[in-house]
Formats: sequence, C-alpha cells, structure tokens
Amino acid sequence: MSDGSGPVQDAGELAGVPDGFQRLWTPHRMAYVSGERPSAEAGEGCPFCAAPGKTDEDGLIVHRGKHCFVVLNLFPYNPGHLLICPYRHVPLYLDLEEDELAEFTALTRAALRALEAASGPAGFNLGMNQGAVAGAGVAAHLHQHVVPRWGGDMNFLPIVAQTKALPQLLEDVRRRLVDAWPA
Repeated sequence: MSDGSGPVQDAGELAGVPDGFQRLWTPHRMAYVSGERPSAEAGEGCPFCAAPGKTDEDGLIVHRGKHCFVVLNLFPYNPGHLLICPYRHVPLYLDLEEDELAEFTALTRAALRALEAASGPAGFNLGMNQGAVAGAGVAAHLHQHVVPRWGGDMNFLPIVAQTKALPQLLEDVRRRLVDAWPA
C-alpha cells in the first residue's frame, strides 16, 4: 500500500501487528447496534412472546409461573440482569390483571432472592420503562428489569467505548439462577 509518498508496504505485514487493544467479541449485540427492533405485535416477532415457546435454555428462561415468567436479558447491564414478563402481550403495568400483578410482584421478590443466593450482589436496580420515549426497547410487551449491582461494577468501557464487559456467559448465569431459585 502506498500513497505515493513512501515505500510500498505489503498489507499482509499489517495484519499480524498487535495494537495493544483487547477485543471483546460480542456478535449477539449486532442486532442492537444495527438498529433492528423487535415487533410491536404479539407473536414470534416479539421476543417476550417468543421466549416461552422455546426450551428454557434456548429462551434463557429462569423460571415459569402461571401468568408471568423470568428471563435473562439478552443485552445485560450486569451478569444476572433479569426481566419479569407477563405471558400476555400488554404494554403497561396498568394493563395487568390482579392475578398477573400478584405473580409479577412475587416473581420480582423471588428474583431478588435467587440473585442474592447465586451471586451476592451489594444492591439492585429495579425498573420499568413504559413506552418508547421512556427508553423501553420492547415497548409493546411489559417487562421489569432486575439488575444486580456490585461495588466497582462500572468502569470506563460503557462511557468511552459504549461497551460492557461481562465476566460470565448467559447460560452459566441462567444455570446458577435456576439452581438458586426459591422453592
């Protein structure tokens, strides 16, 4: 390669030159980066409608209740980032029926207990983003985030490189939570 001002350098010589950077390979995030968004319609296009039709392992499901289920977030903030979802495709907390609401709350408590038993976090973030303008990635299907937190779990990567380093594979986290789920 040459711009005409210096010696020609074979491109093959550059391929093996280390640059001092570590690489975090996260190909599953391309759907998020490329702007692909789940469907607002109920069914296979909605990840929260599709997950219960898969095996627990393939759907990343930690627990199935009668009205709601618990699933790992495919794009977690931290290992163990869980989502509490009703089976019914509804967008808002106010749309839950009383029996769904009771189980939604009970599963949130169970998720906290399982996370405490499996990984001993120092705290939690709980929250729901209702509507696209509020930051909901899947606004059409209600889900509550349960994010375990530890002292020092933040570093410069999310700020500088918009990258999150996760020390555990999703399936390893799922298995630990299934094993720690309250009876």
